[in-house]
Amino acid sequence: MHKYCVVIYPPSFSPARGSSKTMLPFSTTLLLTATFLLVNADFPTETVTTCEANSVHRLSCETGVINVVTALYGRADNATCSEGKARQETSDTSCPMVSVTASLGNSCNGKRVCEVDSNIVSESNPCPSTSKYLQTKYNCVPATYQVTCEHSLAHLQCDEGQVLSIYYANYGRHDRHTCIYTRPPPQIQKTDCSQLVTEQVSDRCNGKNSCIIRAGNSVFGDPCLGTYKYLDVSYGCLYSTITEGDTQL
Repeated sequence: MHKYCVVIYPPSFSPARGSSKTMLPFSTTLLLTATFLLVNADFPTETVTTCEANSVHRLSCETGVINVVTALYGRADNATCSEGKARQETSDTSCPMVSVTASLGNSCNGKRVCEVDSNIVSESNPCPSTSKYLQTKYNCVPATYQVTCEHSLAHLQCDEGQVLSIYYANYGRHDRHTCIYTRPPPQIQKTDCSQLVTEQVSDRCNGKNSCIIRAGNSVFGDPCLGTYKYLDVSYGCLYSTITEGDTQL
């Protein structure tokens, strides 16, 4: 089992009397940056390659959630995705591999399964006459995944001594089998209803030991009228250990 420890600054910290621990300012950006920098080095890396003709680029984790390490689009050799291609389409191995790590990370980080169109993931088209491919390296980060139906309260909780780090949060509907009990068919048919709310949930919950947030339009707005929605969140619990002198990273 892989383990990791992150030193962060929670928004409030009440040290025991006589303790050398002290309160320091908390930064959401610092927390998320520290989390992903450390987990990149500790977990096995998977590689997925999708040829230009096959538009669906799929990443998935059986356990944990996706953390994109690198994503490159172009051609670095003449063997990858060469089947059925004319020689001139694969011979230019100097075609620059364009980094699309940020774009793919924004789409996939924190999810258990992610599918993107490999043909539109890059805004540029290096070497137009060359057949290209999208190659992503990612790892699966341990996380708690929780779904809360509309109008209900999501209870996010860490063990004592740990604080929340939100990896991903979405409010809407992207399937027809989640939160369907007693719901009429018209309320669960629309599955392209999606609103990324990671920032809102992070602002409310990061750095806290526990957090309660309502899955509702009053909190996140209504991305699709008439559809019964749900909030799905993935988060980690990080150890918070701060002592005097630990003021620099």
